[in-house]
Formats: sequence, structure tokens, C-alpha cells
Amino acid sequence: MSITNNTSTKGTGPIIIVEELRKRYGDIQAVDGISFEVQRGEVFALLGPNGSGKTTTVEIIEGMRSADSGRAWVAGIDVRNNPKAVKQLIGVQLQSSAFFEHLKLAELLRMLGSIYRVKVDPDPLLEAVDLAERKSASFRTLSGGQKQRFAIAASLVNDPDVVFLDEPTTGLDPQARRLIWDLAKTWKRDGRTVVLTTHYMEEAEELCDRVAVMDSGKIIAMASPAQLIDQLISRGFHREQEVRLATLEDVFLDLTGRSLREF
Repeated sequence: MSITNNTSTKGTGPIIIVEELRKRYGDIQAVDGISFEVQRGEVFALLGPNGSGKTTTVEIIEGMRSADSGRAWVAGIDVRNNPKAVKQLIGVQLQSSAFFEHLKLAELLRMLGSIYRVKVDPDPLLEAVDLAERKSASFRTLSGGQKQRFAIAASLVNDPDVVFLDEPTTGLDPQARRLIWDLAKTWKRDGRTVVLTTHYMEEAEELCDRVAVMDSGKIIAMASPAQLIDQLISRGFHREQEVRLATLEDVFLDLTGRSLREF
């Protein structure tokens, strides 16, 4: 299901610009003077171990957290000076999302749309994450994976130019993970920009045009996944285990199918 964005295709060049961003928590320098750009229509990932600063960086860009110094712009809007305007342009899927548990899914999406002062048709949003048949179910009755997918649908109610995904496939089975991957690819085809954090390197390699690797609050590498792999090989790296043409996940999907099964 394609949910077409009507505005993100306008213009070219970077939609996100970050310059010398810094954030400290007590003795910990969480973000240490990083700069980067994200192009319109790009799928871009921040990768790094826990505590590397990637989540803090994303929260600053989203206007959810203030930087100590440095600047960030989204579609030309200064996040520090006008965070409200930025939030109108972005959609955010959080790893832990809190919704009114007793409301139906369709009701929740309409309510979220009212916050943005837009009229929402829940059906295509729920269909995109394979929850159309659960639109009359309350949020509390969903499984963990269904709640994760609903959070992604909820991030689209304002038809955002940029979608931020925080560990979007954590805890999902292979079929659900591939559904989210296909959805992200659809957004890219529609001209929407996607920024994600993930611990799954296969996910980043599959989806991303570029990745930035963070450690100790700094960006230590940034390029396309293929370029980073080629750079590693050029330094003499060899895998100890022979790379096979298929993975165990490929076997699983071949045997059980790609469609979701929910009871």
C-alpha cells in the first residue's frame, strides 16, 4: 500500500542540516560536535552501540531535546527557534510508545490527526502496516509486534516530509520485519525521507543510502553501506566464515511464507 507524500518531493538538496551539535549530561558528553546532512528522499541511518549518542542526536533534530550548542535545521526551519513548526513536518515512531489503551485503533489515529488539525482516514494507514482488520480493536489487545507496527502507522497521520524510526523492527518476527522494510522502500519511492536508528546491520545494509556510525558522541564514519564495506576490505579484512548465498532467515521465509500470521 502506497501512502504518497505530496510535499517531500518538492525541491532538492538536504532536508536536514546539522552543524557542530553538542549535548552533555553531567560528566558524559553524549554528542560531541557532530555535523552531517540528510538529502531529500534519502534513507539515512545512525548506527552505534548503546550510549553512542545516536538517540540524543535524533531527539534534538526532532525538537524533543535541546542542544547545548550547535544548530539543526529541518526543511530550512531552525529546530531551536521553531520546534513547533518542525514537528508539523516530521513523523516520529518511538521504540516505546504510549497510547490510550482503551481506544480503538481507528479512533487513536483520528485523535492524533486532530492534534495536527488534519482529517485522517485510518484505513490506508492501518492497511500499510497490515492492521486493517484490527481497526476496531483497542490498543491494549494488540501484541507487542502489532503495537510496534501501529506506532509506525501513527507516525504518518500528518503526512510528514521526514519519518524518524527508532529501532523499528526490534522484537518483530521475520515476516513483520520485511513488511517494515518494504514500507520504508515505498516511502523512498514516494520521495519521503527516512531517518532511522537500528542495531541490525542487515537492516541498515538493506535499506539505507548512507549510514553514519557513531561512537562516544562522535561520527567516526559516514558513507553508503557498500562504500564502508569496500573500505574495510581494502584494509585487508577477511571473514573467517565463508559467506553463503542464503541465510537462515531466507530459509525460514521460504518455508513459512512472507505473509503475517496473527491469531
